[in-house]
Amino acid sequence: MLALRLPEDIEKRLAALAKATGRSKSFYACEAIIQHLEDLEDTYLAEQRLIDHRKGSGETVSMDEMRRRLELDD
Repeated sequence: MLALRLPEDIEKRLAALAKATGRSKSFYACEAIIQHLEDLEDTYLAEQRLIDHRKGSGETVSMDEMRRRLELDD
């Protein structure tokens, strides 16, 4: 369970969206949190990979090799 206070203008926007779409405010709050968490996790992972790269650890591959691994070559 999570309780939070939103600025009044955000609360009004959220309520209007929920009313217009027939979804709950909780639905949209949860969706926003999930998306933001995914973005933060991606950013953290990228930062860690950059740190590893600068330390000389971790695997690096060329763009050509990555395309082959992902079977993107035509």
